[in-house]
Amino acid sequence: MIDVQHQDHVLEIAVRRAEKRNALSLDMYHQLARAMYELDQNPDLWVGLIYAEGPHFTAGVDLNDWARVFASGERPTLGPGELDPFGLNGPRVRKPLIMAVQGYCYTWGTELLLATDLRVAATDTRFAMLEVKRGFFACGGATLRLPAAMGWAKAQRYLLTGEEWFAEEAWQTGLVGELCAPGEQLERARALAAAVCQAAPLGVQASLKSSRQAADEGVAMAYPKMFPELATIMQSADAAEGVASFQERRAARFGGR
Repeated sequence: MIDVQHQDHVLEIAVRRAEKRNALSLDMYHQLARAMYELDQNPDLWVGLIYAEGPHFTAGVDLNDWARVFASGERPTLGPGELDPFGLNGPRVRKPLIMAVQGYCYTWGTELLLATDLRVAATDTRFAMLEVKRGFFACGGATLRLPAAMGWAKAQRYLLTGEEWFAEEAWQTGLVGELCAPGEQLERARALAAAVCQAAPLGVQASLKSSRQAADEGVAMAYPKMFPELATIMQSADAAEGVASFQERRAARFGGR
């Protein structure tokens, strides 16, 4: 269902249920949660890359599993060694997440995308929040994050109607960062992962943390935390290596410490 592979400093997380159009089961959710925990806790993993096999990223959730969860009024319970892949229920993974999508990227696919940091879409990608057409509403982050990603009016157009929107609009509004030809999205996502891995991991994580604090708490709350965080990073071996590589005019060799 969810296949996890270590590729150097990248944790590749593959959704493999193409025969069901990658419908998300409850078990798959927990598999994703365990992958997020592994990425967060393993110091040798610097970036996570999420993709799905088949012509579509996903056609939605497996309602046979999720209907009873939604009806309970309780968030899914996370066990030891799990982090919510949607970054809502408890701490978020501290490392960058890259996601590549194609074909249908409906419901949970769009909500997972909103919880990632670098986003690549094939030009054939179609997005939709279908929940209102099924009698309920999105609960994986779209109501919280899509307005900030696309603007209020555009987001509500899709949240309140369940209509589709397409890759070009997702790119124009900033929901995704890059478009590519169908079939090339994973290759491009891997190139982005490699580029992030060339930077200092602790600096990358601190930069991401600062950006998230500003988005979640506002600039006035995030700014006072910036310089104390910077002072800590400057004590790292990577910071020393960064300065040395600049002085010696060579490529830096970062170790994440």
